[in-house]
Amino acid sequence: MRPSLPSLPPALNALPGPLLAALLLGVCTLGSAQAAQRETQQETQQETQRGPRPGAAPVLEVSEDGRDVIDRRARLLWPRCVEGMQWNGKTCTGLPELFTHKQAQALAAERAKQDGVRWRLPRVNEMRRLISRDIRPQGLSPELFPGAPRGWHWTGTAAVNARPVNPYNYSNISGSAGTQLSAQQAWAIDLDSLETRPDMGRGNQLMVRLVRPLPSAPPDEKAEAPARPAPHRPDPDEED
Repeated sequence: MRPSLPSLPPALNALPGPLLAALLLGVCTLGSAQAAQRETQQETQQETQRGPRPGAAPVLEVSEDGRDVIDRRARLLWPRCVEGMQWNGKTCTGLPELFTHKQAQALAAERAKQDGVRWRLPRVNEMRRLISRDIRPQGLSPELFPGAPRGWHWTGTAAVNARPVNPYNYSNISGSAGTQLSAQQAWAIDLDSLETRPDMGRGNQLMVRLVRPLPSAPPDEKAEAPARPAPHRPDPDEED
């Protein structure tokens, strides 16, 4: 015998079939979005609490040319300077440039097009991997990121609008409420307080530190075509 489905409130039963289906789909989508937000928050908390394993190799190291920091475990490459600052061989000089979230995304896309590699905004958990727990107060290591400014930085982690849905508000059915990823908010991280926010307004101007996948070979090492064997030339002494 099949279990009976719970009955819907009379107000919902009065809705046309397509409208009711859209409403139920919106509620399910909200539940998935809220679960994704909780998962992101749990991951960031675990990453903060998790310390390095005893005897483990350093997670971060400076590249051979000194311009980047390499995270070999995560297979990521980070510039030592935020956007707007320049590496002079010893430290980062100049002033950081500030971007809205849209401008930061456009910057990453343009840089990826120019360099032919996948530059992008980092995720929250990736930014947290840069935080050194060996210094006080905790933050970016001055040896790896000299002159690094503290403050809010954009991430590529999307924010979830988790406001409760009113099933009797028809605007929720069209997806204009909390059933979608928010188009106005994004995750940001403060490297001063180590606070993260999922609801940073995308119009705010924050600092940007892009990231890219770690190449399989050093950037300045170009693949060389295999040398062709030289044609055999007979030794004059072998000729008759």
